[in-house]
Amino acid sequence: MPDSPSARRAAHAAQSVVRAHGGRLWRLPGTHLAAPTRPRSDAFGPWHYWWQAHYLDCLVDAGWRALHTHGATITRDVAHTADALLRTMWLRNGLRYVNPYYDDMAWLLLATARLDALHQAIEHVSDRRIRTVRSVLNAQLESAHTADHGGGLWWHAVRDFKNVPATAPAAIHFARTGQSERATELIEWMYAHLQDPQTGLFFDGLRERDGAQYIERNIYTYNQGTVLGALLALGRSTDVTRAEQLIADIVTHLTGAGATLITHGSGDQGLFTGILARYLALAATDERISVTARSQARASVLATADALWAGRAARGRWWVFPADSGATVGEASIALPIELSTQLQAWMTLEAAHLVTVDARVA
Repeated sequence: MPDSPSARRAAHAAQSVVRAHGGRLWRLPGTHLAAPTRPRSDAFGPWHYWWQAHYLDCLVDAGWRALHTHGATITRDVAHTADALLRTMWLRNGLRYVNPYYDDMAWLLLATARLDALHQAIEHVSDRRIRTVRSVLNAQLESAHTADHGGGLWWHAVRDFKNVPATAPAAIHFARTGQSERATELIEWMYAHLQDPQTGLFFDGLRERDGAQYIERNIYTYNQGTVLGALLALGRSTDVTRAEQLIADIVTHLTGAGATLITHGSGDQGLFTGILARYLALAATDERISVTARSQARASVLATADALWAGRAARGRWWVFPADSGATVGEASIALPIELSTQLQAWMTLEAAHLVTVDARVA
């Protein structure tokens, strides 16, 4: 199958991120990890576990795209890189996959499940390392789902904050692995405790301070995406209805000109809107969702991808993408360190745009 324009865009983003940020850890053979910044910072510098989890997810996106366009050979190369990344995360994280942040572990669980599915598609066998990782991290998420504050998932091992960033990805995982009762409890907790009655969107979380509960009222794009993903994964009729309404609320409150999704800048927040685009793409290609809602989701993904693509600039052998959907990479900013998070956001969005473009059901 020849490459489509959307496939070429996604491929350029993939090549750019891997070339600019990917490399060995501590020069060790057989390792692969993404540098948090380009130019690279010290190898023993900041450790962004959850950025690497999304790097893994993007590699899996590229693997599925390659499988559909080029066949298994290129896909095996991508899967090999993803496997090396997973092993290297274990090494960089102190010879373990367990992390103090439950949302980090939820992200890695989702990515490894998709990597395992890719292995099964090309090799017809499940990967034993991935099964082990999933078993260990699943137990961690189950332990973080407690009755405190009415339910939900703790965000950190300190256990003073329950939020959507941990609860919604965990709900996706539980729904996808047949633990529908647990997924249902998590979804209902978010709707009961963290939905904004004015916008229909979801606040960030519920924090305990001095024995009292406080709502962190920030509204971020990625939280809406993961709630949407949980609804799609669980898939009851109620969930489908809620998903359609959430898409409408996202379009109303989190888009700008031409249906482009808002962005949140750099750092951790540089990943947020890419995550929303991922789950909007899943909604746009889900036949259970109404044609109107699918069209809304598709339009937002494509508009955001177009904006990030238009704002790119060349830097050596790769492209640099803007952190914000309304910005361009100028001469001044291109000389600054480029953060992995923002580049993954663009890559993720361009892969999402390819997904909705090749799916004729929402054309």
